Amino acid sequence: MRANFRLQRLFVEAALANQQTVPLDKDQTNYLLNVLRLSEGAEVLVFNGRDGEWLCTLTQPAKKRVEIVPVEQVRPQPAPLDLHYLFAPLKQGRLDYMVQKAVEMGAGILQPVLTQHTQVHRVNVERLAANAREAAEQCGILAIPQVREPLKLEPLLTGWDHERRIVFCDEGAETQNPVAALSAITETQLALLVGPEGGFSEDERRRLHALPFVTAIPLGPRILRADTAAVAALAVLQATIGDWR
Repeated sequence: MRANFRLQRLFVEAALANQQTVPLDKDQTNYLLNVLRLSEGAEVLVFNGRDGEWLCTLTQPAKKRVEIVPVEQVRPQPAPLDLHYLFAPLKQGRLDYMVQKAVEMGAGILQPVLTQHTQVHRVNVERLAANAREAAEQCGILAIPQVREPLKLEPLLTGWDHERRIVFCDEGAETQNPVAALSAITETQLALLVGPEGGFSEDERRRLHALPFVTAIPLGPRILRADTAAVAALAVLQATIGDWR
């Protein structure tokens, strides 16, 4: 069932069940009452990443207090998204954009990866999670990606499950078309690795190329910024061997 974008969508942490009242926090209350100008009895769509999407009505037991009452589940909870997105952190504004686009493109795991050329080493995981929830709210997504703590590239590769193939964007690839390399992949469990602005170091590229569970792909004839490369790579992967087929 397709998402309904005529009603406001709202993410909550609480469990959702028929007629089980859920209080909203201060920010959500302010947004619904003062920004959207909704009043008691208004309808909104609410989800929590676990219990599907519910049509809810607003109640206002006090002047500055709003609660929602689920009255009907309109979409069941889908299976968790399985694509792992591995990325070198960027500066904050562009990192926010990249995370939002990764959620829209179907990432199920968001894993910051620290490489030799990574310029940003401190990652606000809570902010990444908030951006993921906001993207899900805006795009009708019910499965909220899991945001993990940053890892250095070498420990990530050392502990990697070899059943899940890593596709990495290799700016040094000799070809320009990624489709041939992607079409040769037979695994269904996938991860996409996008490096930092400075690209992967030569040592990192050699390490990645030597691993049997890694496939390198190019991203065309032009040099792309890391956030642009993320969107391009996610799109071509999903279209070729992902859930767009």
